[in-house]
Amino acid sequence: MGNIVVTRAEYITSAVNKSQYPEHSLPEVAFLGRSNVGKSSLINSVANMKSLARVSAEPGKTRTINFYELRLKKEEERRNFYMTDLPGYGYAKVGRESRKSWANFTEEYLLTQKRLLFLCLLIDIRHDPTTLDLEMFNFLTEHDIPVLIVATKSDKLSKNAAKKQLCRMGDILNLDENSVLPFSSMKKDGRDELLAVIWESLNQGE
Repeated sequence: MGNIVVTRAEYITSAVNKSQYPEHSLPEVAFLGRSNVGKSSLINSVANMKSLARVSAEPGKTRTINFYELRLKKEEERRNFYMTDLPGYGYAKVGRESRKSWANFTEEYLLTQKRLLFLCLLIDIRHDPTTLDLEMFNFLTEHDIPVLIVATKSDKLSKNAAKKQLCRMGDILNLDENSVLPFSSMKKDGRDELLAVIWESLNQGE
């Protein structure tokens, strides 16, 4: 089995409603999580680029749905898809109207985008899933949106502590611990595994 290589990673467009989505029809993998969960860093790690997605020291900076086109290569096969960066949720300093607006266009995307293969729900491995995380997970499962839990910042814990927390997260979400993917953007741990999941989904979605 050959390695999966990213041969293209490019920003395409930003959107706040359905009419602004990309014109080209490609399968999509979306990324969602609480503000400051490390979403932009993870997207950059997957794309193998330092600044494809803007990383900010201040949470809540992603205020649009951002589309990035990636091309994967495995041996002689190639697959193109969109990585879709959804606005983070749960940042207290953002005004109520802004939060409501972002929630509306995020929900519109999740409920209407037919090309969505699955969604990566990012949760900081150092903490238990919050009430908002659980609400989002329940929303996704209730609407039959395939979801992969990605436990970010796994380099912040020892291997033993990370394993215990993965088990705990699995218990809280009523998932097998193997259904939670640990990921470190800094060390790129979990990157190959996530690319393999994406590749498999792209092939199944043909």
